[in-house]
Amino acid sequence: MAQGRGAGRKFSFEFYPPKTAEGAAKLQQTVKQLGQLGPDFFSVTFGAGGSTREGTLATVLRIREAGYAGAPHLSCVASTRAGLAEVIQEYRAHGIRHIVALRGDLPSGLAAAGEFRYASELVAFIRELTGDWFHIEVAAYPEYHPQARKAQQDLAAFKAKVDAGANAAITQYFYNPDAYFHFVDQAQAMGIQVPIVPGIMPINNFTQLARFSDACGAEIPRWMRLKLEGYGDDVASIKAFGLDVVTQLCDRLLEGGAPGLHVYTMNQAGPTSTLWQRLGL
Repeated sequence: MAQGRGAGRKFSFEFYPPKTAEGAAKLQQTVKQLGQLGPDFFSVTFGAGGSTREGTLATVLRIREAGYAGAPHLSCVASTRAGLAEVIQEYRAHGIRHIVALRGDLPSGLAAAGEFRYASELVAFIRELTGDWFHIEVAAYPEYHPQARKAQQDLAAFKAKVDAGANAAITQYFYNPDAYFHFVDQAQAMGIQVPIVPGIMPINNFTQLARFSDACGAEIPRWMRLKLEGYGDDVASIKAFGLDVVTQLCDRLLEGGAPGLHVYTMNQAGPTSTLWQRLGL
């Protein structure tokens, strides 16, 4: 799996659809800044139950107007086959060739999961509807999905997505590189050949990071958590420490043969740009 640092690697950045005109203007700037780093694509999230559906497509189209490749996310939870077919055909009608297919989270206050229970069913549905039109990315969980009862169960769910027709995977963020390498080894032992790109979350705000991590099952190692807590409200120290940790993590991943990096930008250009300088990419 090892490759040279730049060779054949895929680098990508993730955004969420802005909710205000001001946010949209700021995102245009962010796209411009991060576009200078030469990413393979920008992905755009799809809110719970399709709550940002229009915003997702509009953001992808704006990214494309700026001259870059955009990949919309599509989540199937709380959705109907007819509703999803409409979104998939809409993406296709706009000439979009790349999609990130996810199960997604249930919108708060909603009990029913809709017609699809698993992302593997969504991948199969996209293939059934559009053949090989889309390059499909799916999610992978090096520290296992928070709802998986056993590690093997989560690996089987991942394999089902690949068997259904996924071309590549992007992982949930993590700070323990061994978890990633172990997951990749296990996936390969099951015959999974698709690239598994590590998801990277820069550290700028500890409270927010802790909240995200508790919700999505990503572990903040104890030594990191204590150190970050120790900085209290000292934002500069949190950012400096976070940058060191994330740079070392990315270095270790790339040296170990990871096929690229996917950065959760939180619609900010600064942290990712600084990280790229530090990594010499």
